[in-house]
Amino acid sequence: MLKEIKEGKVPTHIAVIMDGNRRFARQLGLNEDDGHVMGKDKLEEMLNWCTEIGIKILTVYAFSKENLNRDSQEIEHLMDLFEENFRKAADDKRVHENQIRIQAIGALDKLSEGVKDSIRYAEEKTKNYDNYYFNIAVAYGGREEIIQAIKKIAKDVEEGKINVDDIDEDSITKRLYTADFPDPDLILRTSGEERISNFLIWQLAYSELYFTDVYWPGFRKIDFLRAIRSYQDRERRFGE
Repeated sequence: MLKEIKEGKVPTHIAVIMDGNRRFARQLGLNEDDGHVMGKDKLEEMLNWCTEIGIKILTVYAFSKENLNRDSQEIEHLMDLFEENFRKAADDKRVHENQIRIQAIGALDKLSEGVKDSIRYAEEKTKNYDNYYFNIAVAYGGREEIIQAIKKIAKDVEEGKINVDDIDEDSITKRLYTADFPDPDLILRTSGEERISNFLIWQLAYSELYFTDVYWPGFRKIDFLRAIRSYQDRERRFGE
């Protein structure tokens, strides 16, 4: 299947809602923190799968702004994982061999200082790479992203940089966190939930959607390849 997929139309940009860490852990009789660790390990595998078949941009929903309302102990554990793994990714020889640029998107001011330092470290070490792009959405909210873009437009209008009549779709798009990237070709969500959960809600207007009932830590390479095959079997019309 891998050979056939590589010969087909490979999506340029995939976005993943990584859902089901806690439920996967409970299913195995483990604590929820273990589920997050296994989810982190699965993300490393996913990055390898993307580079293997030539997917240039991977954007993952790692932590929503709403997740900040979870139990403080769980939040602390997640922040420790983010702090550790942004640095680990920045020092991973595979990142440098494949020239992968790492970027965090979201309301980063809501994160701990340790996590923000690790993000800066990863972004600085990979800032000159342009072969692959790895975007990690942390403390992210799609509606807030659009609101921030509108505020930037309003400020530009107020300062006379643009006219109200000149505001169009591109005015929003180029002020989003993902301004430097094409919209996702494919949005993939694990765990059996069939909703977007405030993720890239402007960018997904014409994205193909794929849902699987596999929990994120249990997501296998064959599951990934099936998602890509499903994408390749579709005819994208872009509203036409």
